Formats: sequence, C-alpha cells, structure tokens
Amino acid sequence: MTTTGFSRRSFLAGLGAVGAATALGGCVTSTGSGAGGGSATGPVTVQSNLSAPSAKQAMQALIDAFNAKGGSQASLNTVASETFRTQLPSYLTSSTPPDVMTWYAGSVARSYADKGLLLDVSDVWNGVTGYSDALKQISTDNGKQIFVPTSYYFWGLFYRKSNFAKWGVSEPTTWAEFLQACETIKGKGVTPIGLGADNSTPWVASGWFDYLNIRINGANYHRELLAGKHSFADPQVHKVFDQWKTALPYFDPKGTALSFQDATTNLLQGRTGMMLIGTFLLDTTPKEDVDDIGFFRFPVIDPSVPLAEEAPTDGFFASSRTKRTAQTKEFLKYLTTVEAQEAYLKSSSGSSLPANPAAKDAGTALITKGKQMLNKAADLTQFFNRDSSDALQPTADTALIKFIQHPEQVDSILTEWQTNAKKIWTA
Repeated sequence: MTTTGFSRRSFLAGLGAVGAATALGGCVTSTGSGAGGGSATGPVTVQSNLSAPSAKQAMQALIDAFNAKGGSQASLNTVASETFRTQLPSYLTSSTPPDVMTWYAGSVARSYADKGLLLDVSDVWNGVTGYSDALKQISTDNGKQIFVPTSYYFWGLFYRKSNFAKWGVSEPTTWAEFLQACETIKGKGVTPIGLGADNSTPWVASGWFDYLNIRINGANYHRELLAGKHSFADPQVHKVFDQWKTALPYFDPKGTALSFQDATTNLLQGRTGMMLIGTFLLDTTPKEDVDDIGFFRFPVIDPSVPLAEEAPTDGFFASSRTKRTAQTKEFLKYLTTVEAQEAYLKSSSGSSLPANPAAKDAGTALITKGKQMLNKAADLTQFFNRDSSDALQPTADTALIKFIQHPEQVDSILTEWQTNAKKIWTA
C-alpha cells in the first residue's frame, strides 16, 4: 500500500522513528498450521528471510522475549528473501501454512487479503496506542486491518566517510554536484557508483528509477504511473532515462552481475565510492565499519518538484488458515509493544527503528539524520513493487537492467516495458 492521500506529516505523526527493511519470509515447516482457523496446540510458526547474521539474531531475540513471557510460544524459520518472495503464494495457499509471515505494507498484502488469505487482525489493533492513523490506514483493506507494521526505513546514497574525506568529496545536494563528485572519485581510480542488481537482487535498480522519477515528475505522478494511469513510454518517463544516462558512465560496469551484498563489500573495501540502497545495507556491514558509513539524500534535479523520499513500511501478516488464531493474535499484539520492538533493536545492526514511538531507536548519527530527512520530506513513497505489485516488479527488472546495459535502446525498452506492464494491469 502507498501513502497516497496522506501527507508526510500525517504519516510520521505519532511515530517519531523509522524502521529497517524487514522484508521477511520463509518456507512452510512441518509445524505449520492447518487450514480453516481455530485453536491448535504447538508454537506459532514465524517465517523470516532475515538471513544476515545480525538480523537473524535480532529476530531470534524477539522470539525468545515472547516465549519468556509464558503462555503462547513461537518458533522461527529463516530462509533467503528471494525464495520467500517467489514462494509466498504457495505459503498462503498451503493446507499447512506458516501462522505468521514477516513482509511489508503494500499492494501485495492487500491483494492476498482480497483473496481471503490473510487473517483479519482488527482486534489486534484495538487498544494499540501511539501508532498514527496513516499507519493504520496502510494496514487496512476493505475496512479490516490485515497487517501489523513494526518499522519503516529510508533509502539514500551510502558511502564510507573515511573514503570521502580521503578523496576530498563532500556530500552533494544537486545533480550537478553529484556528477562532479562522481568525476572526482573516478579521478582517484575508483568506480564512483556501485549497483548490485544481478539475478538474485535485480530490484535494486528500481531504487534508481523510483528516485529519478519522484525527483523529475513528482511522487503523485510516480504512484499513478505504477498504478497504470500513465504509460512507461510517455515523454515524462523518457526524461527519467535521459537524466539517468548522464550518470551511467560512473556506474560499476559489473553492477548487474553482483548481488547487493557483493556490491556492499565493494563499497566497504573502497572499490566503489557510493551506492543507492536502503538501511538494510547495515545488516551486511561488519560492526566495526558501521560508524564509518554515511549517507546523503538523493540529489535535487528540479527545484520546483517537492522533495519526496522512499520510506518502505515493514511488519507482519498472518494466514487466514491458521488453526492457532488466538495464539497468533497474541503474538501479533506483542509485536506492537515497546518491549518487543526494543528486544529486536538491541540485537540488530541498528538499522531497524521502531514504529512504536515510545520505543527507543539506536540513536546513531546516521539514523538521526535519516529521521530528519523523512520529517522534512514533502511526501513519502514505498518502493516500486510496494507502490505497484510483485507482478509488475519483473517488468521493471527486465527493462531497467537492459537499459543499464544498453542505454542506446531506451526507446524500444520503454515501449516493451509498457507492453509487458499493460498485461499485468489488465490481467
């Protein structure tokens, strides 16, 4: 779900914190619930794709804290996020689905709710305090709450502070300054921009499209485009790619052959200068390097366009087929508490910050700066597939990777993208 209809102030009101990418998932386990609802024995099964060591440890700490309370218990299963993404339909339609899945607010959750596959958790929201109305609204489908948000996070251009200092590079604020910074880094014999959009994480490239589009055409146009109200072959979209072309000479030529984790390693080892990514970058960053990581806001391109930012919202939903309905709701209710969100944060990399405004965040300079950026934003978007659908994401992956590799084919790429997107929108 998007923040369409909500200002950034209404979205942030009552939060006071941002959260990390808990794009989570997992596989159906032998202890999964049976179909049909009800009340069975055994622990609540929680599926997670937080496989980075610090994130996995933090999830286990959350489960342990819940179990220590007595009463209902929970168990954790962790697999790769891309595996989860592709298997999510199977999880939800299985006769023995996981009880709870960690995923994100957006069209995916709403589409599954419309098919009757998500548990109505409206009573979980009863009595929850501090959460903003906007958070509740993006967790709602047809008047019922089907999602429990626990965090959201931000994207930016991340870099090593020590390297920028060594190269004499300051944080750019405009596109011209950004290109000049790239030229300076290139002059040091370093590839200015890392990517990390191989076959395992091709969606990373969508961050570039999202930001260029909201900087050039604005957040409303961006959401309308992703909803099928405009064509990817429109002149406005062509402007996005014309702008992108000016930065492509500074991209890592191997960027579409690396995962974002490998691209992060290149950034940390000084083989690239910066990288557009979310705060989940910190989940794969060694603790001794975290303090040396900085970020700056995506540069201004057209000063007349209000500055929007990406602020994806993450959390949990549950299977409507669970036979542990009461236990599952007890677990979801716990997730909204200060205790639960701080239990996670204490064991995490510090990139995850609580949706509950009473819970303490990591308080690092990077996170504080990120919160200030979002507080000043004119609007907030989610991310390409969150503002559109998981079905539309592969069309973006194909188009954007092809553009990066063959920018001279942009006209045919955009025409083909629109053709493929239209099939999704009219399906």
